[in-house]
Amino acid sequence: MAVPKRKTSKTRRDKRRTHDNAPVVTVAVCPQCKKPVVPHCACKSCGYYKGSKVMTTREEVKAAKAAQ
Repeated sequence: MAVPKRKTSKTRRDKRRTHDNAPVVTVAVCPQCKKPVVPHCACKSCGYYKGSKVMTTREEVKAAKAAQ
């Protein structure tokens, strides 16, 4: 088994760990429903992206099934 020849210094240890932290998640506000949304992605609550409807939401699907 490999054994270190010298003790790893605090500086060297901390330099190695600089990228171990969790990334900060960027959150934007949806202009349609004012809920938080990931940038450059369609809003999951209203289905809009850049001012146009691009997908149906779960509530709309449930309402359409109930109407049938």
